[in-house]
Amino acid sequence: FAGYISQVLKNYTDHACDGDYVSLRCPHRTTISIQSSFYGRIVPSHQMCPSRYPHSYATLIKEDVACSVGTSLQKMLDECQDRRSCQFLVNSRLFGSDPCPGTGKYLIVWYKCRPNEYKSKVACEDDKLRLSCKKTMVIAIYSATFGRTQGGSLECPYQNLGMPMIECQSATALQLMIKRCHGKRSCSIYASTYEFGDPCYPGIRKHLNVIYTC
Repeated sequence: FAGYISQVLKNYTDHACDGDYVSLRCPHRTTISIQSSFYGRIVPSHQMCPSRYPHSYATLIKEDVACSVGTSLQKMLDECQDRRSCQFLVNSRLFGSDPCPGTGKYLIVWYKCRPNEYKSKVACEDDKLRLSCKKTMVIAIYSATFGRTQGGSLECPYQNLGMPMIECQSATALQLMIKRCHGKRSCSIYASTYEFGDPCYPGIRKHLNVIYTC
């Protein structure tokens, strides 16, 4: 169980140079959840993915170290999101037009492994959130946020009409929920600033959103 949980909570990073294969893989009963992606070059080739061109040619062309494409994240979502594994060859044609011809590029992907069966619970500010599993099972916290998201929450209507629509979230919500609930059959916690601190302007109504599996 502990090994499975550490794999699920871990943030994975993978990278591949032009002409190499990138391969993402998640453990049993989980699927890939792409967090972020970059394709291009922002560090010189002696630091990452050396140039494949002959040295004489490489010295003639000035390497572009401010090169990236905007389609990288969407392409990774198309190729890998919600699958247990994915593999493909990295090259500029995959991402549309080449942002810097003559410069060797690379792909970096950040992803997590999300449980196939998971539950989501929301508690409005100052309400109690209670999680529980069946007798032989225990709670595994996947994510937790406390604060205010841009779109708000349907369960907790936004009533402060004079307040700006901003996003503000506690940096410690996940650690606190893991400490309070991880590996237990049931647990409860108040969605309060006493527990999580106040990441927002005073007066902004917040909510706690927890994704977990049993």
